[in-house]
Formats: sequence, structure tokens, C-alpha cells
Amino acid sequence: MTRGADRLMAVLLMALAAACLVHLYLLPGGKGFGLTAMHEPWATQLVAFSLLAFACLVGAVLFWAGLLPGRPTHLAGTPLFGRAAEAQETGRPGLRKIFFALPLIVLAALAVDRFGPWGGGEVASLPNEPPNEPKTAEPKPSEPKPSEPKPDEPKLAEPKPAEPKGQDVASAPPAPEPAPAPAPQPAPPPIAANPPPASAPQAPAAPPEVAVVPPPTVAPLPPPPPAAPTQPDGHRDAVVWLSVAPDGRSIMSASTDRVIKLWDIGGKHLIRNLGVHKDMARTALYMPDGVSALTGGDDGEIVLRKLADGAVLHVFQAGQNGGVNKLAISPDGKSAVSGHDTGNVIVWDLVNNSVLHVLTGHDWSISAVAVSPDGKQALSGSIDGTLKLWDIESGKQLRSWHGHEQGTYGAVFTADGHHLITGSGDLTIKVWDLDNGREVTRFEGHEGTVYTLALSADGKRLLSGSLDGTARLWDMETGNQIALFDSQTGPIYAVAFAPDGTVLTGGYDRTIRDWPAAGGDGVVLFAGAPG
Repeated sequence: MTRGADRLMAVLLMALAAACLVHLYLLPGGKGFGLTAMHEPWATQLVAFSLLAFACLVGAVLFWAGLLPGRPTHLAGTPLFGRAAEAQETGRPGLRKIFFALPLIVLAALAVDRFGPWGGGEVASLPNEPPNEPKTAEPKPSEPKPSEPKPDEPKLAEPKPAEPKGQDVASAPPAPEPAPAPAPQPAPPPIAANPPPASAPQAPAAPPEVAVVPPPTVAPLPPPPPAAPTQPDGHRDAVVWLSVAPDGRSIMSASTDRVIKLWDIGGKHLIRNLGVHKDMARTALYMPDGVSALTGGDDGEIVLRKLADGAVLHVFQAGQNGGVNKLAISPDGKSAVSGHDTGNVIVWDLVNNSVLHVLTGHDWSISAVAVSPDGKQALSGSIDGTLKLWDIESGKQLRSWHGHEQGTYGAVFTADGHHLITGSGDLTIKVWDLDNGREVTRFEGHEGTVYTLALSADGKRLLSGSLDGTARLWDMETGNQIALFDSQTGPIYAVAFAPDGTVLTGGYDRTIRDWPAAGGDGVVLFAGAPG
């Protein structure tokens, strides 16, 4: 052990000695310990902690002075490292071991004294005294009794022969018996706990305590919201994607529970579980042919499935590019674009089931992709707010700009193909002119990340979903908000327009809701599974 360690041991023993001395002081007889105290019940504690304090002080002095070195000394001629190194201990190893055990002994003694059978320690009660009960101080002989009038104060009137029934005698202060003569009388013995009612003079009644009552509420509190409905075949976790079939008869949903579900809108029931990904399902898109679907997930797989029975037609593997965060299909159904958590964008040939291009350039994970109406260009957005425009056929980058202060989580082309709409974690929705890369319009109002966007078929209305728990409908021409849909059940991750023009949302509460386009309360179209 080094010199510094010896000094540290000395400091520890000194601290334990101080703790023992403080403990001695707090014991019942610690302030006046003498020979007479040896017959008290707490004498053993006094002696024990006195000896422990003395031993700690001695050990502290020895370690500080270096009188118990015990440091290993290498023999002359032996190496400093390896098995051939030999060392011998010097000093007084036996005495050192005793002082090393001393801290444990002191701590054990303090613990036993605190929690032991005598319940001692710092708050030990005196013998024959009930613990934790306040003592009533006895007045000294030279002081007037609490119930006797002082010389300068008028005496209370003599009590009436009888008291009204029901009076709480115990609450009145005790008083001595009335004296038969005006001569002063010696101090009476202590009054019994329950004196006769007629012997106690009437004391001035204390004013009754007025209870502080909180003011009544101005209006009754609203009732708690009704429990959300459930259905056994619903999603068991958040709904993160919604797609409406080209014929408007069904909806596809993707969830963090990894399942892709196909729903019947008119019949309001589950048609089937279309498929299951090995990890979180992110996207589910109808193919233009109306008979198949393309789904992607965090497992890095893009799966082509038959809508009729969910049969797998082909699986595209992203490999080292990572999970599929977003997916978009060209209008003719011949190609698809996927964005991955490695920052790469892949263009897929859906006809030949091959990879056309792996587009690199983003430094951060891809959080949005979109394909132009003519199928010639693709847009990718990253969680750092960067936007890139690509030529699908050649794989060349056409434009790159920093569109948002935070991540881009929704992107959609307008029908003319010359404008792009993006939502972001900076709480804004921006419309971009792709010919010059400039911002044209900005929609503001969300109080959380704008996570998803959908454009109506006529291009006149924009639907946005946010992590603030609301969806909002916007007028594309004026930029004004048309309607607000407040789920009050957590973030909204998916939005879509229903065939009848109403608004569909999916989110954290596992449900798919239908809202009137003019605003107002929504209804649960498809509920989540029981928790």
C-alpha cells in the first residue's frame, strides 16, 4: 500500500472516531457521563463507543505517521514484473489487519445501536418514559399554577353547581379545588386525569376553528373521455401509413406492429392481413394495376404482394443500405424509389426485378421520398433538412438545397410536376418551385413536427398530419387553413383522402379515423386491438 493510501486510511479512521464521539454526545447520558452513570441501562453503549472512538484515533495516528507501512519490498536481484518477481511484506501486518477491520466494526456497532433491541442511537428515550410522547413540564413551586390567577389579575367567577350535559371536560384546562377561605392554601396534589365535572371552573370558550373550504368550481369538470373502442383484428401498435385503393373500395395500413392490413371501407371490416415484415412496417402502396401492392419496412425488404390473398410475388433486398424508411411508385408502375436509414436512395426496376441506381449524397437518414407525376424525377429528403432532386432514368442529381431547419418528413409533387410540397420538424409546410428551387408559399400552424402530407385528387386541398396530435386541411390557392382535426389521443402519423372526400387519419392510438372535411369530431372507422 502506498503512502497516499495510508493517509487516506488515517482520514477514514479519524472520521469514524468523530462519528463515535458525536454518537456519544447524543446518547441520554452522554453530556454528563460519570461513575454514577455506570448503573444506567445505556452505560454499555457509552463504554463501547468510547473504546471504539479511542481505537479509531490510535489507528489514525499510526497510519498517518507511517508506523504501519506494510508495503511490499522487492528482494534484491529479482525482476520487477513477471512470475519471478518476489516480494516480502514489512511492518506489522497483523496489526494492520486489525485496524483495517475497525471501520467495519464501527459501522456494525452504529447499525446495531440504531436498529438493535434497545432502539437506541441518537433518539433513545429515558428509562420508564413512553417514546415519542411529549412531556408536560411541571411548574416550579415558586411559579403560580397554570390554573391559578396571578396577583394582578382578577379571579374568575365561581363555577356554577352544575355544567350543561355533553361538555367536553377533558378539553378544559385542569384547575385546583376552590378554596373555602380567602387565606392562601398550599399547592394541591396533581389533579386526576378525570376530575369531577362540578369541581372544574368554566374556562373561556376558545373560538371555534373555521375550516378553510376551497371555493366552488365555476363550472363542473368535464367527464373523462370514453374508452377508445377496440376490435380483436385491429392493429396492436401505432398506424404509420395509410393508402386508399384506386377504386376507392379498400384501405391499406402499415403499423409498427409489423403487420400490413387490408380493410373494406364500405363494409367497415378487415379483409385480411396482407403480410408481415420482420421489423416495423413503414409503407404500403397500391400498384397501378389494382391487383398487387408494394410494402417496405425496417427489415430492409420491399415486398410485392397479391391483394387477393397476400401471396408474395417478389422480395427486393436493400442489403447494406439499411431499413426502408419511405417508398414511392411511379405512376406507370414500372419503377419505385426507396429511401434508407443509411442516407442512400435506390431506384428499382419493378419490371425486371432489379436495381437501376443507388443514389448517394445524403449525409443523414432519408425521411421522405416522392416521384413526379410523369415518373421522370424523384425527390428525397433527409432528417437534416436537405432536399435533393434526381433524374430517375440516369440517376443524376438535378438539384440540392437545404429546405428546412430540421428534418423533412413529408413530400408530395403537385399535378403539374413543377412544384413540390414538403413538411418538416421545423413546424412548417413549404411549397417549392422546382424550376428555380425557391420557396413559393409557407403554411404555418402546427405545433409539432409535420410528419405526413397528402394532396387531394383535384390538387386544391392539402392534408397534413403532425406529431402535435392534429391533422389540418389547407387551401392550396390561398394558403389558409380550412379545418382542424384534433385526435386528442397522441401523434398522427398517416393521412389520406377517402373516396367521399372525408379525411382519414392513423396514429399513435392504433385506430383509423374518419373526419368530416368541414371539420368537427371524427369517428373510429377501424379500431385497434385490445391492449
